[in-house]
This record gives sequence, structure tokens and C-alpha cells, in this order.
Amino acid sequence: MREDKNISADTNDGKTVAIIAYLTIIGLVAALVMNSKNATNLGRFHIRQSIGITVTALVAGILRFIPMVGNILVSVIGIAILVMLVLGILSAVKGEEKELPFIGHLYQNWFSVI
Repeated sequence: MREDKNISADTNDGKTVAIIAYLTIIGLVAALVMNSKNATNLGRFHIRQSIGITVTALVAGILRFIPMVGNILVSVIGIAILVMLVLGILSAVKGEEKELPFIGHLYQNWFSVI
């Protein structure tokens, strides 16, 4: 019986870490710290997805310096990033390890160290 309580507690901790990971850079750092103390697969999964979204956003910011086309690219990528954040948060709230469309599997591979 005790083991069941520990499993559900780990699941809840994992969900908390997963949700916090999507809440700004500060939330991502907090999730990394929280997950280092009590690592869960769900927490690690969503931290990798969140880091991927953050890196994508930073790279998109660099594109702004391309004359004329840069602002349009950044706007389109910005909308895609917003959609990815919403999908990630919804997946985290449900406690699912659902990869983000098109690029989520790459995030899992690139940041597999975490």
C-alpha cells in the first residue's frame, strides 16, 4: 500500500515539475532544480521539450536581423512557439509524455543528457 502512495506522489511531483518547466526561463530553471532532487521521467521529458522551445525562440530572435524577411519569419515562428507552449502545458497538466508536433522528437534526442 505504501508503494502506491509513493508512486502517486512521484507522479504529482513529476506533473508539477512538468508544468513549471513551461513557465518562463525562471520556471525552467526551477524545474531543473526540482527535478534534480527527485527525478521523474515525466519531469525530464517536459524539461527537454521546454528547453527545445526556449532554444528555438532564441534562434528565432536572431532571425530578426535579416532585412525585410526577418520580422515576418520571427512573427510566424513566434505563433508556432506559442502553440507549442500551449500544447506542452496541456500535455503536462494531463501527465502525458506527448511530443510536440514536428520537432518534439528532435528535442528529446538533442537534450537526451537531461
